[in-house]
Amino acid sequence: MPIPAAVGVGPPPARGRDQSVVVIFRRPGPGQKAETVVTLDRDTFIGPWAGLPVAWSEEDSFDEDTFRRDLGRCCEAGIPGIYSGGTTGEFYAMELEEFRQVTRTMVESCHAYDRPAMVGCTSTYTRGAGLRARWAAEIDADAIQVGLPFWMEVAEEEVVPFFREVSRAAGGRPLSIYDTKRAKKALTLAQHQAIKEAVPNYMMVKANAGTLGATGEGCEALSSFVNVFVSEHSWAELGPRGARGCCSAMVYWNPRVVLDLWAKMRDGEWDALQQNALHLKALSEFLAANFGVRGFTDTAYDRMGGRASGFLKTSLRNRAPYVSATREDVERLRRWYEEHYPDMLQL
Repeated sequence: MPIPAAVGVGPPPARGRDQSVVVIFRRPGPGQKAETVVTLDRDTFIGPWAGLPVAWSEEDSFDEDTFRRDLGRCCEAGIPGIYSGGTTGEFYAMELEEFRQVTRTMVESCHAYDRPAMVGCTSTYTRGAGLRARWAAEIDADAIQVGLPFWMEVAEEEVVPFFREVSRAAGGRPLSIYDTKRAKKALTLAQHQAIKEAVPNYMMVKANAGTLGATGEGCEALSSFVNVFVSEHSWAELGPRGARGCCSAMVYWNPRVVLDLWAKMRDGEWDALQQNALHLKALSEFLAANFGVRGFTDTAYDRMGGRASGFLKTSLRNRAPYVSATREDVERLRRWYEEHYPDMLQL
C-alpha cells in the first residue's frame, strides 16, 4: 500500500472531518514572518528525517553560523524533518549548555522554514534525559527522541517508568524511541506495547540493526501502533511490512537521491528500491572496508558523506577521542562515487 506524502514532500494526505490537520501558529521572532508547522501524528511523522552533525570550530566550540547554514540547506531541499541529539549529533560529547545552544539553534532555524524539529534527549540517567526533554518543550520542539540509559543496563521493571517520566518532562510531545543495542538491551514487543499504553504519544521507533523493528515480523507487529523508521537499504524489504521512514544521514549526503527513493517507497515501488539497495550495499561495504577499520563512528562517516557531495559545509572535525575524517578521506569517497555510484555526486 502506498504511504501518504510526508510534510514537505508533496501534499499531505486527504483527511475526513475526524482526521483534521492541526497546525501550530508560532509567534515570529525579530525580522521573521509568522509560520505554521503541521502537528506530528502517525500520518505526518514519516519520511527521511535528517540527523545532522554539529559543526565545530577549529577551537572545538560550537560553530553556530555553519550549523545554521546546513540546517537551511536541508529545509530548502525539502527534507521532511530534522533532528539533533542522536549519535551523529554527538549527544554523548557535549555539555548541557552546549546541548541547549545547539538544539535552540536547530528549532529556531527549522521553524523559520516551517519544518518540524526533533530533539534527542538520551542521557545516562533519568534526570539527565528529563532535563533535556524539559528544555525541548521550552524551546517548542515538535518531538523528542530518547534511548534507554546506556552506561549500565536498565532493569526490566524500570523500562516503562523511564519513558513515562521523560515524556512527562517533555509535556507529552510526540515521542520517538531510539532502539539500539548500544543501550545493552533491545526492547521486546511486549515492552513496546507497554510503553505505548503508558505513553500514548509514543509515535515512532528508530529501529537499528539487531532490534525488533529491523526484522520483517517485528516491523509488521510494531507498525500496527507506532511508525517504524529503518535504514534506506531496508526500505525494499521492510516497506511492505509497514516501515514509514528513516532517521537518515544519507538524506544530507544527497537529498535528491534519497527523496527520490522516499517517493518510490511512498508509491510502493519495491522492485526499484530493491535495485537501488544493491548500490547502498556496495557503498556500505566500501565504507566498512576503508574507514570502519580505522575506527570511524557514525559522526565521522556522516560528516565525510555530507562533505563528499558538497551538500553540507559542516566541519570534518568531531570530538575527541573519536577519529575524525580528513580531506583525503572525502576525496577517496568521491573517487569511489565517480566509478561506482556517480548519482551521489549530482545534487
